[in-house]
Amino acid sequence: MQPENLVRDHTIYACVMGSRAFGLATDASDTDRRGVFLAPTPLFWRFEKPPTHVEGPGEERFSWELERFCELALRGNPNILECLHSPLVEHADDTGRELLSLRGAFLSRRAYDTFTRYALGQRRKLDADVRTTGAPRWKHAMHLLRLLMSARDLLRTGELRLDVGDQREPLLAVKRGEVPWAQVEARMARLAAETEEALNRTPLPPEPDHARVADFLHRVRRASACASDAHHEVVQGVVRAGRVGQG
Repeated sequence: MQPENLVRDHTIYACVMGSRAFGLATDASDTDRRGVFLAPTPLFWRFEKPPTHVEGPGEERFSWELERFCELALRGNPNILECLHSPLVEHADDTGRELLSLRGAFLSRRAYDTFTRYALGQRRKLDADVRTTGAPRWKHAMHLLRLLMSARDLLRTGELRLDVGDQREPLLAVKRGEVPWAQVEARMARLAAETEEALNRTPLPPEPDHARVADFLHRVRRASACASDAHHEVVQGVVRAGRVGQG
């Protein structure tokens, strides 16, 4: 089965991400789409396994196979967790809706480490820009501030919210380069300190609920296998009936 057909025929969940999901879109913003597809179980019985992710079809679209998506979410991957919490859901079948109902099972204090590591990586890139060009890429600076705010609030409340709300205009001012870099740096440092403080009081559990997610994945894989077996029996029945009719 071609990768694009897996996305087209077996997507269980699809959403819009990026600036539109964060409440930071402007007229020039792209529409970034992310999704999760469920590869039919019989495909895993072959030597060549289904892809763990697919880019496309179409521009600005990226999808993960369900198992890989769950693995990354259990690790606290920021991009994956945010995908699960997008306010702009474009598609969710029964399996997709059950995945969404598990959002809380993926959240844990691991988010502090994963969000912080990601933020540090982005900060190093901004510092390199300042050293080489005298200024950061302001759009990236804006999104780093947004990420730090999201991590702080997640640890404070136990809930991951993407829309920046009343912080839209202050963040867009950073994107436009209207805020001095020194002020942006100070704000990043303050958010990092607030995030560390929030970790000490967070309602999040130490670890995600692996057992609950594993049970979900097992049931979904089994249902897919049973559905394939039932389809095979129907096809064989039609073939046998055709042979009898010809006889």
